[in-house]
Amino acid sequence: MRLIQYVMLLFVFCGRGHALPTMTNETPADPYIFTTDLLPLDPRFLPPLANGLLGWRVYGGIMHMGGVYNGEGGDCHRANLPCPLAVRMDLDEVEKAGRLQHSYSLDTHTGIFTHSLRTVSVIASQSLYTHRHHPNLLVMEVLLVRQGTSQEPITIKMDSRFTPQSDDIVFHSEPDYKGASYIQGHTTMAEVPGGICPSVHIIWTPITPSLTLLPDQAQSRWGFVVAVAGSQDSVQAHYDTALELMANGNLRPSHLRAWEELWAGSTLELTGPDNLSRALIGCMFYLLSAFPSLHEAPGHFGGVSPGGLSNGGSGQDYWGHVFWDQDTWMYPSIGLFYPQLARAVLEYRVRTVDGAKDNAEKQGYKGLKFPWESAVSGREVCPEDIYGQQEIHINGDVTLAFQHYLYLTEDMSMFTEGRGSEVIWGVADYWVSRVTWSAEEQNYHILGVMPPDEYYYNVNNSVYTNTVAKFSLEFAVELAALLKYPAPQEWQQVADKIKIPFDQKQKYHPEYDGYKKGQFVKQADTVMLGYPLGLPMTPEVRRNDLEFYEAVTDPGGPAMTWGMFAVGWLELGEVEKAGHLLQKCFKNIQGPFQVWSESSDGSGAVNFLTGMGGFLQAVLFGYTGFRVQKDCLAFAPSIPEDITQLCIRGVSYLGNKMDWLVRGQEVYIILREGAKHAGNTKPCALQVVLKNSGTKIPLIPGKPVTFPRESGMICKVDRALSCWPM
Repeated sequence: MRLIQYVMLLFVFCGRGHALPTMTNETPADPYIFTTDLLPLDPRFLPPLANGLLGWRVYGGIMHMGGVYNGEGGDCHRANLPCPLAVRMDLDEVEKAGRLQHSYSLDTHTGIFTHSLRTVSVIASQSLYTHRHHPNLLVMEVLLVRQGTSQEPITIKMDSRFTPQSDDIVFHSEPDYKGASYIQGHTTMAEVPGGICPSVHIIWTPITPSLTLLPDQAQSRWGFVVAVAGSQDSVQAHYDTALELMANGNLRPSHLRAWEELWAGSTLELTGPDNLSRALIGCMFYLLSAFPSLHEAPGHFGGVSPGGLSNGGSGQDYWGHVFWDQDTWMYPSIGLFYPQLARAVLEYRVRTVDGAKDNAEKQGYKGLKFPWESAVSGREVCPEDIYGQQEIHINGDVTLAFQHYLYLTEDMSMFTEGRGSEVIWGVADYWVSRVTWSAEEQNYHILGVMPPDEYYYNVNNSVYTNTVAKFSLEFAVELAALLKYPAPQEWQQVADKIKIPFDQKQKYHPEYDGYKKGQFVKQADTVMLGYPLGLPMTPEVRRNDLEFYEAVTDPGGPAMTWGMFAVGWLELGEVEKAGHLLQKCFKNIQGPFQVWSESSDGSGAVNFLTGMGGFLQAVLFGYTGFRVQKDCLAFAPSIPEDITQLCIRGVSYLGNKMDWLVRGQEVYIILREGAKHAGNTKPCALQVVLKNSGTKIPLIPGKPVTFPRESGMICKVDRALSCWPM
């Protein structure tokens, strides 16, 4: 259901009909379709197409496959695979003599990139997509449609830059398979000594140098498919599936249905500034593209790297490694909409437990130490030792993702047979072995760390690191009680006594012991104590943290930073100030396809999903005030005057799906019917509880409710509690 239909439905049910705007003959541009006549000069900003398993940048000769890395230890990087669809469509010289129009579009409704050529005699369209339902497939379709009365043959050229070679894989040709070309090989070096070198098999439809529309044809269509898998049986089976889908006309429709299902599960739209609307749509599209299919079997997801699957070769965009970016920046928005995809992130971390244990042992500590840079094994693959040794807040970041998942779903199976408890308790054991008791200050210290602000290292008591350690220890105690596990007393003792640096005189949190107010910082660090960590503090302290660090944060720092400042100012009701900070994010968006760069000058990682994740959270958790808490989903809507309405569809909470509309001074909610809960448990009965009045409004599936725009919470009907945000 589109936004206007949803709004009208709400207004009809709520008795709040409004006059429709005057209709004109002009059709407004669809904000979900990014169109241009000219491609960006920098090929890095061509749109990436991915589906959680395969990813590539259109026209590029390289693609990547999730979980396929080459190189040992710090040399580990995503293996570059040759992409047979590195093809540009052009016309022959005779056709070029006439008037020629180019158009390039990325339709984020469908995940399809299309290049169209138009002359007086033909319209030629080349469509490219990574299949959303069948993730082992890439597809190119070409359509020629005759224009006018000419009966001459029309030929288009297919300029291929594909070579079946790779620096990371020694490929060998195999006999053609059902008329398709076939190569296979394995990476040249395993991630860990003695490890397995992944195999890659590629089968593709051969692409001829030209395609011709014959004189007696009004139109003609061609389809080209690439299948990629880890074994011969698998790749042949996937190619067979593609042939069957093409034969029955269901190749593209099955892809479209999968994207339709995804967008039905999450929509974030607004009526307001066009650049903000398009940015949100682009962020959601690229973030969803990095996650697996809703129908994919568990166990195959290789995590999300800052540049997604379209990047990550040797020396490029952090080499395709997985950082805290996944758990802290990308995960929260996905977790609020898709429990199944959120669980895939947690399962990725579970599969790396053995490597995390090895990392801790090598450092001389107990429990689990998740790597700062992770690939498949969970062992540290950061090329520079200092980050893996000192940027240990990653442990708490991983735990926080598990904690939010439990609070949003109450899916205990993730922590029992899913082995999530091993992660939580292993991290707790690490913190206990990592702290040092200070007899002088009578509290626990964490010494020799690098905070999220990477301009500093070997510092003591990073306020972010210590806070996230405290909270992960407390969650370990909480989970142990739920599972009747005998939690060591040290978990609670360390949590209670760990030092959280605070300047009593100036009423703010120093970034670490010895930090001098006014020192330059790289990125959001201390300001993240309020969100996402939720450390209790007074509005005065929250304001001071924001003001002190905003003044000294590197304006050329990574893109996600300003979103965190915006969330903080929205908490304090400073809507205009938050909007000003969000505007800084637009400098990182490279047109025309809404591709993000890590830095505002276009440098750094591309397509920077981390920055997108921070931007999405600024809107999704900032404008709504959503906070995931133990017993409720708290909210405190606050939107700027230039946004007349904000629509968020598909919010997932305790087995239910909710659609929200914030319009003016009112909030509307519809609880969907028939939502499927993670863990397949029965959805809980929910209610709205408003903070100021204490009014309780039951949420009944299919029945819209409306209430004044104020703070409140969504909680179980049978649960009386207080979990108000600060």
